[in-house]
Amino acid sequence: MEINHFFVAGINYRKTDAGIRGNFAVNADQYASVLEKAAKIGLTELFVLSTCNRTEIYGIAPDVGTLIDLLCSETVGDKETFSRLAYTKQGSEAIEHIFSVGAGLDSQILGDYEIVGQMKLAVKFAREKGVVGAFMERLFNTVLQSSKAIKNETSLSGGTISVSFAAIQFLKERITDTSDKKILLLGAGKIGRNTCKNLIDYLDTKNITLINRTDYKAVTLAVELGLDYAPYSEMQQRVQEADIVIVATNAEKVVITRQSMLHGTPKILIDLSIPNNIEPSVKTLAHITLANVDDLSMINDKTLQKRQAEVPQALHIIQTHILEFSEWFNHRRQVPVLKAVKQKLNDMHSCSLFSAANPSPLINEAAIQKVVNTVAMKMRNQHQPGCYYIEAINDFMTIN
Repeated sequence: MEINHFFVAGINYRKTDAGIRGNFAVNADQYASVLEKAAKIGLTELFVLSTCNRTEIYGIAPDVGTLIDLLCSETVGDKETFSRLAYTKQGSEAIEHIFSVGAGLDSQILGDYEIVGQMKLAVKFAREKGVVGAFMERLFNTVLQSSKAIKNETSLSGGTISVSFAAIQFLKERITDTSDKKILLLGAGKIGRNTCKNLIDYLDTKNITLINRTDYKAVTLAVELGLDYAPYSEMQQRVQEADIVIVATNAEKVVITRQSMLHGTPKILIDLSIPNNIEPSVKTLAHITLANVDDLSMINDKTLQKRQAEVPQALHIIQTHILEFSEWFNHRRQVPVLKAVKQKLNDMHSCSLFSAANPSPLINEAAIQKVVNTVAMKMRNQHQPGCYYIEAINDFMTIN
């Protein structure tokens, strides 16, 4: 395999808003279908990363168009729109990109470490479907090592800031006292859980009601944190009663429509979902304040400024790990040549004519391996496999 056969194609927050990204979000069923189709057309190494800020497909393919076709065959959005808005990277540039994403350098909120967990799940899913081979496995493991080193050796992810934390800052800017405000949180998954804990820790309130499509999840989290919960069947009623509604459901369709919010008391609505789970046109209602993930990610503070200062050190760590991966890849490419050298030397050793002409007792398996090791070392340092193939035979013939 040549490194130029490794591609990434994707869209992210830089050129697309939450609405467009929602059209290319990939759920578990769509992801499974993409991987099944990949196997049928002979693609053996790829994975899809779909988060609130990006949808990307990484893989080894004849060309990047193959990956784009594959991804868009399962998304609501069409191939033409994706291609117009997408970035594509190949070879070493694609490798640099995956390291940057894994480090949080390409996140909408600089240093967002949650992306690592999302990448782990994406690769794990692909591995279970049989489309993660030696190349992708080694590449992703090195990305994880790089990301971990950056977290431990820099302050790129220091301080408390994320989309869920930005939601708290958004509320603080608009409400001085939240103790008497009824807060409704829809969604008890990872983002919902993080948001819930931030509400308790930073707004010092437990006047929170949890609702989840699967009631058991809401009950479990509510009991753990000492909050109230309500069944999903009461969602619309509870929305009308609340002062603040935070949606982290990641449903495929909106759960709060403009029509349902035409009348009622003033409210703050926060949509943490991709695709949008609150109809964007709700923002046009005079008594409603609405923020989505793009609005929240624009919130800046001193924490982000401190993180920006850590970028050069993070890039240095990334380059170190990219070099490590490149050395592994180059060595792996040499394996067929080294095997051929060893086989040729073994063939010569077993040839009666060669043995008669070279009766040296020093020629044995260890001597053959020593010659092969010398070839490997020279190939790594000077990259001239053809010359060293001939040199190996010459070295072997002159053992005495």
